[in-house]
Amino acid sequence: MTQYWFNLRTHEVEEGPQSPGIDRSGPYATREEAAQAIERMRARTEAWDREDAEDR
Repeated sequence: MTQYWFNLRTHEVEEGPQSPGIDRSGPYATREEAAQAIERMRARTEAWDREDAEDR
């Protein structure tokens, strides 16, 4: 089964782990999931920021 990774430095999808672990997120089951990784990370961060602001 092929796994895909999102390269955090280049913002490119990699088939299999090609770059150093610190530079990538994954694995993802599909190329599409990997390509959307940065959007999901941003959405989670924004949700956490809202939760933190509500707790103050």
